[in-house]
Amino acid sequence: MSGNMRISFPHMGDYHVPIRAFLQRLYPESEVRSSPPITRETAVLGARHSPDFICEPFKYNMGNFIEALEEGANTLFQTGTGCRYGYYGELQRQILEDLGYEFRFLCLNRERALPHKAYRELGSLGSPLPVFRVTSALLMALQSIRSMDKLAGYLRENSCFAERPEEMRAVYAGFLKDLGQVDSLLKVSSLSRASWEKLRKIPQARGQKPLRVGIVGDLYTVMEPFANYDLERRLIERGVSVSRQMSVSFLLFPPSKGRKIRAAGGYLRRPVGANGIDSVGQSLRYAKAGYDGILHIKAFGCAPELNAVPALMNIRRDFDIPVMHMSFDTHSSEIGIETRLEAFLDMIAMRRRRDGERLQSGGGHRVHFHKGSHTR
Repeated sequence: MSGNMRISFPHMGDYHVPIRAFLQRLYPESEVRSSPPITRETAVLGARHSPDFICEPFKYNMGNFIEALEEGANTLFQTGTGCRYGYYGELQRQILEDLGYEFRFLCLNRERALPHKAYRELGSLGSPLPVFRVTSALLMALQSIRSMDKLAGYLRENSCFAERPEEMRAVYAGFLKDLGQVDSLLKVSSLSRASWEKLRKIPQARGQKPLRVGIVGDLYTVMEPFANYDLERRLIERGVSVSRQMSVSFLLFPPSKGRKIRAAGGYLRRPVGANGIDSVGQSLRYAKAGYDGILHIKAFGCAPELNAVPALMNIRRDFDIPVMHMSFDTHSSEIGIETRLEAFLDMIAMRRRRDGERLQSGGGHRVHFHKGSHTR
């Protein structure tokens, strides 16, 4: 069947580039397309055919799937583990079949994502895949994602220093365009090095001290710009240095459970599901590093991130660092989001000025009462 397959998959930020390349290498005789970029129409369409109180990533994926099928896709790909998202594939399949769509569904969720089972599932769409082809495609995808995440992280943190930030964005856009065309690990590495060299040649003004904001939250909402109203772009355009550790690289190569618990510093003693403990550990790191504020981003109804909120409130109190919780759904208002973001930035800017004046007058630093017994 591989020669007649038209494969598509849901959007999540820029990761559609390495995912599309991965699937194209596995099935070179097939047509592989990313789902159309998510729009308001995608969200409305997905919400119309999803349970009301299910989390937003499910609805966005449903909209992606329906639009892809309407554009001619006959094979859908999805993967996911972690939280409830890892169980959504079968429900999405059933809804789509009830709507009358005919398609093949490759869902590498939960136990199907284990290497030997994933290999069998990938081969179920046609003739058995050679092991070397799967291995090569997987290594290429992993290297591409790691390179992409490092470059994107550099842009988030350093665009505020660039004399012409648009040049940095252009370098990254060129990297993504070429990334989908390279055909070897060596070329991925070469492309990454060339992009780094271009970025470092862009003039920067390092004398300034921009506001620094850390972003934590659930994986999908943090990484899909449409799901969070493109908060990172809004911050960067206002000259803010943005840090975000959550990425697909983090998901694929996570710290051990013990390291995550230690990183939480006693504010959580055990995982609370999905990336909840990561949000706590990363927020504690930002607080200790003297960041000006933290944005906690989550989809409406995301239970693991709700479980993390009390620990984040304790970090906010103990380190006197502003933490703004932002929950998104298909009914969120762009005006409301913009208003809250402006108020948050105004507040942390005023705190920065106040602390500077306090130091100049000999008032000393803020006192942090962290690691008190109340956090245990």
